[in-house]
Amino acid sequence: MKRKGHRISMLTAYDFPTAQLLDEALIDCILVGDSLGMVVQGKTTTVPVTVEEMIYHGEMVSRATKRAMVIVDLPFPVGQLGVVHTVTTAAEIMKKTQCHAVKMEGGHLQSDSIRALVDAGIPTIAHIGLRPQSVHALGGYRVQRDNDQLMTDALAAEKAGAFAVLIECVPEELAKKVTDAIQVPTIGIGAGAGCDGQVLVTNDMLGWNSGYVPKFVRKFADLRTEALNAVRQYRESVSSGEFPGSAESLK
Repeated sequence: MKRKGHRISMLTAYDFPTAQLLDEALIDCILVGDSLGMVVQGKTTTVPVTVEEMIYHGEMVSRATKRAMVIVDLPFPVGQLGVVHTVTTAAEIMKKTQCHAVKMEGGHLQSDSIRALVDAGIPTIAHIGLRPQSVHALGGYRVQRDNDQLMTDALAAEKAGAFAVLIECVPEELAKKVTDAIQVPTIGIGAGAGCDGQVLVTNDMLGWNSGYVPKFVRKFADLRTEALNAVRQYRESVSSGEFPGSAESLK
């Protein structure tokens, strides 16, 4: 797709119906992100998410998907506990979820693990720029502007065998430089239009959330308002005795 100039679409899913919907809409890639810790569980970071939780959600998504590539995140601290642990855990995730690939945060410092994953037959996406699992070390959710660091991470990930590089919260110009410097596709989130593809959290782009929404998100719908109005109508209909009516009653 990169060679042909075809843009890659990616969205997140954490359950069967969402994955089924994305697959039907012909989304190219579905990411079972450790963002589920914040989006589904209401936590403040992705750090507490466990391997067991990733497997639980990943299996549902893979079962719902017929055509899209399914990628499952390696949660913290899988990629920081050595090559053997990383490969063993990633293999367990692939076997139990039937996903097609995994995603691991990091670049040149994780290149040995990326290479080991690929050598073991586990397709891997590297995640550079803002790395949510390292949010405390990075000083919060901030735009990453270190050109040398980004380029070093991207080139190391590509050399190690990563088939794509996800770039998060990076100025558009820097992300475009990285995209032009490597042969594998880049997937941007808050990294501008110069990347080979884009990913968003599905709940954010559908307006099915509450609280903070990053600047780089475009809301393509406002499902929360629609759902809130529907639930209020239901409550009022039950309270008034209007529901169930004759049409909803069994004879």
